[in-house]
Amino acid sequence: MQSTFTGIEMGKRSVVAHAQGLSTVGHNITNAATEGYSRQRVEMSPYEPIYVPGLNREETAGQMGQGVVAERISRAHDSILEKRIVSQSSGKGYWDVRDSYILMAEQVYNEPSELSVRGLMDKFWESWQDLSLHPEDNASRLAIIERGDSLMDGIHRRYEGLKDIREMLEQDIQVTVDRVNNITSDIADLNREIIKVKAMGDEPNDLLDRRDLLVRKLADIIDISVDDRDPDEFTVHSGGMHLVQGDVVTKIAADPDPRNEGYSRVVWEASGEDFRPKNGRLAAMVELRDGDIRKEIQELDTMTVNFVDMVNEVHRAGYGLNGKTGIDFFTEYPFVANANGNYDRNGDGAFDSTYIYRINGSNSLNPQEQVGISGTLRLSGSDGAVEIDYEPTDTVDDIVKRINASGSEVVARFDRLGSLSLKGTPAAGTENPDFVIRGIEDSGQFLVGYAGILEASGQEGAYSWDGADGVLALRGGEDGAGYAVAPLSHPSGWIEINRQVKAEPATIAAGLGENGRPAQPGDGSAALAIAALRDRDVMVGSYRSFDEYFSSAVARVGLKGETAQRSLETEEAIMKDLSDKRESIAGVNLDEELANMIKFQHGYAAASRFITAVDEMLDVIINRMGA
Repeated sequence: MQSTFTGIEMGKRSVVAHAQGLSTVGHNITNAATEGYSRQRVEMSPYEPIYVPGLNREETAGQMGQGVVAERISRAHDSILEKRIVSQSSGKGYWDVRDSYILMAEQVYNEPSELSVRGLMDKFWESWQDLSLHPEDNASRLAIIERGDSLMDGIHRRYEGLKDIREMLEQDIQVTVDRVNNITSDIADLNREIIKVKAMGDEPNDLLDRRDLLVRKLADIIDISVDDRDPDEFTVHSGGMHLVQGDVVTKIAADPDPRNEGYSRVVWEASGEDFRPKNGRLAAMVELRDGDIRKEIQELDTMTVNFVDMVNEVHRAGYGLNGKTGIDFFTEYPFVANANGNYDRNGDGAFDSTYIYRINGSNSLNPQEQVGISGTLRLSGSDGAVEIDYEPTDTVDDIVKRINASGSEVVARFDRLGSLSLKGTPAAGTENPDFVIRGIEDSGQFLVGYAGILEASGQEGAYSWDGADGVLALRGGEDGAGYAVAPLSHPSGWIEINRQVKAEPATIAAGLGENGRPAQPGDGSAALAIAALRDRDVMVGSYRSFDEYFSSAVARVGLKGETAQRSLETEEAIMKDLSDKRESIAGVNLDEELANMIKFQHGYAAASRFITAVDEMLDVIINRMGA
């Protein structure tokens, strides 16, 4: 039976519902500028009628309504669009980091410029050219020292600039790892709170917005996928592992890696296994630090060590104005003090490795001569030994070119006497040292009797770095002739002109002499030979000449910068479209909220007036009837 006071209750429900609507509008307006906020709506529905179908219901004309009720407060949300934004965010983060750091690398190269390394090296070659024309001129020698110092300073500056970028990346990686752990912990805390709120039958809209925002920020850092099929266990995956599972967090860590100069290795904290994000800011940082920037430093080191080695090769054979010979123009610091290159790699106190950078053959070769023998060379590579076949009809130059194009971490060239020279290159992996020849084997006679590098053919005559006294497998290994110990790490950071040369400029060699006799006055052959290195095929890593190295280095960095910039622009355009779509669905429109505010205000006023009218009716019944 309908109560006399039903109208009061009905009016009260309307007042409460419209008050909730006004409060929600106010909540939307005040959060219009809040990052990640989704507009909320009060979903109103008619309250349950008095009479429901049944045999004992009162006979009436129909069901009697009891007003309105705010059934729930929902948020505007498109879960499919949200997942699309999450998957796209990592791409934008990846290219954003690459664009900023590649730009720094471009600024370090400073090409073309008179103060660039290439410009300074050009002046250095010119000074040797001047000395070849005036071999008895002391002023030309002073110019060589001055320009040599400028060149060394330029190489040092470039190395320091690249090293600084790598250090910045290392710091960013450590900070980013901590940020990932903080975000995942916050997501887990929110999961715990959201489950509690849902268990009470409420809608945790603000908590859900905060979680979605954190997920988007996490997706900008690493590539992730989200699984919300289980309402009680929101899950975030990355790299095939759970980062967040409900309120459980799997953390990552940045552990120093001694094989990578102490730079951090990103691992799963619990297992110590590598954590390898494929996209996002963290992936770009690791890729830049251990890939792009490390490669640029290696290329600079390669150019430097080859440049120094070849200048010294000629200078040692020449004679100075004071008659001195056998002196290096540049100071080279070996990686190990042992003359045979023996090194204790595992730190147990005993030599277990041989660190050799260059091996020269004992025979002078004609590059255009057919070798007349066949066999297979096995040279150390990044993923094991690289095999190179040669046939009797191959010329010496054919085999040299085949070695340099093989992808092994050994390159070949002819020294000034025409002998075959093998050199180690920077290692692709951090587990191996740079500029160390790790293995040479020849099934035939090309590297043995023909070139004069190895003592014997086959596996028993192979050279291997994986043991002490590996040089005994080389021709001249016992007396130290024909090979050079690997240089100290990063020669581009420490190389300098020999102090003896700087103290006595007359020591600078201008002539080569003949048959072991000192150079005659006016002999500029040594200076000319050094100046000619500029255009010779010197095999600076994978580049044939120094000029080719500089051209390739500048082009490489420039292309990377252009690619990063264009890719970032594309990713930003895609993200803007997605963000605009999200904003059109979930964003707060102030005009719409003002219209809703007026609607709820009028509804509240009408409900209040309705209660007043019912109150007046009750007053008549209670206070005036029967009077």
